[in-house]
Amino acid sequence: MNYFLTEEQQMIKELAARIADEKIAPVAIEYDREGKFPHDIMKHIAQSDLCGVYIEEKYGGLGGGVFEMSLVVEELSRACGGIALAFAGTGLGTFPIILFGNEEQKEKYLPDIASGSKMAAFGLTEADAGSDAAGIRTTAVLDGDSYVLNGTKQWITNGGEADIYTVIACTNRSKGARGFSAFIVEKGTPGFSFGKKEDKMGIRASCTRELVFEDCRIPKENLLSREGMGFIVAMKTLDRTRPGVAAQALGIATGAFNAALKYSRERVQFGQPVSSFQAVQHMLADMAIQIEAARCLVYQTCKHVDSGAKDISKESAMAKVMASDTAMKVTIDAVQVMGGYGYMKEYPVEKMMRDAKITQIYEGTNQIQRNVIALELIKQASQSK
Repeated sequence: MNYFLTEEQQMIKELAARIADEKIAPVAIEYDREGKFPHDIMKHIAQSDLCGVYIEEKYGGLGGGVFEMSLVVEELSRACGGIALAFAGTGLGTFPIILFGNEEQKEKYLPDIASGSKMAAFGLTEADAGSDAAGIRTTAVLDGDSYVLNGTKQWITNGGEADIYTVIACTNRSKGARGFSAFIVEKGTPGFSFGKKEDKMGIRASCTRELVFEDCRIPKENLLSREGMGFIVAMKTLDRTRPGVAAQALGIATGAFNAALKYSRERVQFGQPVSSFQAVQHMLADMAIQIEAARCLVYQTCKHVDSGAKDISKESAMAKVMASDTAMKVTIDAVQVMGGYGYMKEYPVEKMMRDAKITQIYEGTNQIQRNVIALELIKQASQSK
């Protein structure tokens, strides 16, 4: 379908597609097997000026938004969802600065992220605070001109590889979620270390580690917005990055569909390609329908977010749910179309099936997203009376 991309958006999409096809696809299985972080791929992305597609031009970016970021994520994920996550995870860590950073913070951090010389990460999740973000226990205590951080963040994308971390910590326990604050923490700060690299089912080229804070002292000018705004910083950030998860899922689904379609035309059984069997044709048709429907919702959601709309939680949740559920269904069907070959690690679809699963889980499980959607629907219905 024609989504009427601007000339610049089409260029962004084509550049990302070229990196996916030429640089990522040939090494995706190797990086998955070895759990290798894609520093070299990130260099190619940086050289193509794609690292700053969602960052304002005055900070060295291309001046795009969530839509442009999602176009890149989708194309990269078509070749490997795990490798794409180095880029997408940096976006997640950067949006708190874009949305809530003051001018000095933006001038200090955004140009390096836009150039690709530094990566970012977002520190929200803890052992007792996953979908329930209000359960965080990491603390930040003001001591003179510094905040002292103590606690542990869990399952952090780009953990240990990123240079800049936006971290949510509790500054006033008595206020509950209203006592959370957001901070910028730089790698190398004394008292800031990392746990072991997690051994994951999928997205294995992405690095996932704990962030450990032990009397980690950071300057108070590293506070984002003001004290007590941490929960809002986190929620507003996730509203803008969930379409990126949806784009990742969309890319994974597209890659799996393409592989299954190609295989179905080449694999001969009973003297004819399996693509000639109606049962397979119906599977392929359903896969294509689901992907295109998800793409429509994802793209429209991105444009809605970039339009400056204030209430975007429901739409972002819808895009994330639909695209990730589609990715899971399509990758499972791709394995089925390819039969025994699809189950083998030397073919890409079994990896894509493993990669797809996480898109239903992180940045809020799909069950939690359905809660968000339903509550927003009920709220809107009550307001229309």
